[in-house]
Amino acid sequence: MAVFGKKRTKMCGEFRASDVGQTVVVCGWVAKYRDLGGLFFADVRDRSGIVQIAIGDGYHGKTDVSSIKNEYVLCVEGIVRSRGEKNINKNIPTGEIEIDVLDCDILSTAEVTPFMISDDVNANDALRLKYRYLDLRRPSLQNNLMMRHKICVATRDYLNEHGFLEVETPILGKSTPEGARDYLVPSRVHPGEFYALPQSPQIFKQLLMVAGYDRYYQIAKCFRDEDLRSNRQPEFTQIDLEMSFVRDENDVMDMTEGLVKHIFKECKGIEYTEPFKRMPYKEAMERFGSDKPDTRFGLELVDLTDIVKDSAFSVFQNAVAGGGAVRGINAKGFANFTSRKEIDATSEKVKNFGAKGLAWIALREDAMSSSFLKFLSEEEKDAILKRMGAETGDIIYIVADKSKVVYRALGELRLYLAEKNNLIDKSTYDIMWITEFPLFEYSEEEDRFVSAHHPFTCPVEDDLYLADTDPGAMRARAYDLVINGQEAGGGSVRIHDSALQERMFKLLSLTDEDIKNKFGFFVDAFKYGTPPHGGLAFGLDRMTMLLTGTESIRDVIAFPKVQNASCLMSDAPSAVSDKQLEELCLTVSKVEE
Repeated sequence: MAVFGKKRTKMCGEFRASDVGQTVVVCGWVAKYRDLGGLFFADVRDRSGIVQIAIGDGYHGKTDVSSIKNEYVLCVEGIVRSRGEKNINKNIPTGEIEIDVLDCDILSTAEVTPFMISDDVNANDALRLKYRYLDLRRPSLQNNLMMRHKICVATRDYLNEHGFLEVETPILGKSTPEGARDYLVPSRVHPGEFYALPQSPQIFKQLLMVAGYDRYYQIAKCFRDEDLRSNRQPEFTQIDLEMSFVRDENDVMDMTEGLVKHIFKECKGIEYTEPFKRMPYKEAMERFGSDKPDTRFGLELVDLTDIVKDSAFSVFQNAVAGGGAVRGINAKGFANFTSRKEIDATSEKVKNFGAKGLAWIALREDAMSSSFLKFLSEEEKDAILKRMGAETGDIIYIVADKSKVVYRALGELRLYLAEKNNLIDKSTYDIMWITEFPLFEYSEEEDRFVSAHHPFTCPVEDDLYLADTDPGAMRARAYDLVINGQEAGGGSVRIHDSALQERMFKLLSLTDEDIKNKFGFFVDAFKYGTPPHGGLAFGLDRMTMLLTGTESIRDVIAFPKVQNASCLMSDAPSAVSDKQLEELCLTVSKVEE
C-alpha cells in the first residue's frame, strides 16, 4: 500500500473542460469500475461529485489496476482529456472530461460493503443506520449535510452583519420541568443530584439580555426526552436568537424574516421581496384546523354550528349542546372520482384523528347521497349546501364534536385528501407567520393551567383583565414561522417586569417554593434592571429538511437516533460498569418485562 505523498489538485467534482491538458492529482473512493482488459475505467467519488479515470496504454504506475474494487481509496495522477462529443455524460458536471491516468496509488482497500453505495440503494433503514458511515457516502445525504452547512454559514453571516454576538450557553444545567421531559445527568461531585441537558437555552439567553449583551445568537444543541417522529429527534439543533429593547413582536419577526429570506436566497437561489403573510392563531384554526397550516391548497373549514344547532340529527345537536362545534370542508370535484367505498374508508380514517365519525354529502351527477340529510329539514339542508358553496361533483365532509377535536380531525383530513389527490404543488414554499397564540393550556392530568409556550412569554396587554376570570382566553405575544405546514421556528416577546412575571407564575399554580427551586436565580436577576426583550428559535434540522425536500429528519443529521432513541451504529445507550455506578452513588433496578 502506497504512502500518500501527492498533493491533491482539487476535488473530484470540480474538474471541467477548461482543465483539459493539465496534469492533476485526484483522490477519492471508487464508486464503480469497468475492467475491459487493456482498458480500465473507474468513477472516483468524493463529496463534491465524481470524475471518470481511464487507465490504458499510457499508464506506468506500479499498482496492479486489476486489483482495484469498489470503495477502494485511490490517489491518481493523470492528464485531463476531453471525452469527445460522442462520449459526453450530460448527467454529471464533469461529464465532458476524463483523467488519463499516469500513476495510481491505492491508499486503502475495502471489503465488500453491506449494501451498494448509491442513491437508489434498496437496503432497509436499520442496515443503513448500523453502517451509517457508509450510508453517509451516498450523494443525497452528502448534499443534505452540505445544505445544512450552507444554512449555518448564511445564518452566521446575516446575524453577524446585524450586530448579534455568538455566545455559548451551558449544556449541563438545572432541571426545570415546565415542558417536555428532561434528560438527566448524575453528578459524581454532588451525590444524588443531577444536571439536566437543555431543552433550549431559554433562561440563559434571557440572562444575557439582563447582562447587557443586546443581541445574542447560538447554533445550539438541545435535548428532549420525548417520543420520536419523522421530524423529531431526542437531540436536535436550534438557531437561537434574542434581542434587547424590542418595541413589539414586529421587531423580532422582521429581523428573523430577513434571516429566513437570506437563507433561501443563499442556499436555494430563491429571492422573496414581499413580506411573509401573517395570520392570528384563531383564524388559522378556524380556516385550516391547525396552528401550522399548509395554505398551498384549499379545502378550508366552514362553520355550520349556527345552522344545525337545533337540528333533529342528534350527533349535531349533542355536539353543539355540549359547547362543541360542527364544521365541514368541501372537497370540490371529488365526487367525480371517489367511490362510496372510498368515502367509508375516509370516515374510518377520521377516527384516527380523534373524531367519533364523519358525516358526508356526495353531490353526483345522477343523484345526491348522504349519511345524515334525511334527519334535516329542507331549510337546514339548503343552508348547509349554500354555505359550503356546494356544486354538482363535490363531496362535503362534516365533523361534530368538541372544537379541539373538530379542528384536529378536519385539519388532518384536509392534509390527507390533499396528499392522496396530489393537490399540493411541492415545488413551492408556503411561508407564513402565525401570531397571538393562547398563553395557557389547561392540563387535565395536572388539573391546572400550563404554559402553552413557556412561563416567560409576555401576555397581550389587552388580555390582562382576563387573568382572574378566564386565563384560558388570554393571548400570548408569541409567533411561529410556518413553512409548508410545518413549524420551522417560534418565539415570543418575554416578560421583563418582575411583578408581571410573578403574576404569571401564580396563574400557573406555582408556589413561592416552586418558583425559588425552579427559577430562583432567574427571578433574582430581574431585580437588577431588565430591558424589554424577545427572541425566537428555528429548528436547524427541520429547516434543512424543508430546504432539501427530504421526508425524514434523519436524512439531515449525520448520526441520528431511531424510534426508541437508540443509535444502531454505536449501540448507545448502553449499560455502564458497577464501578461507574458506585462513583455516582447510583443503583439500577431491573425492569420487569
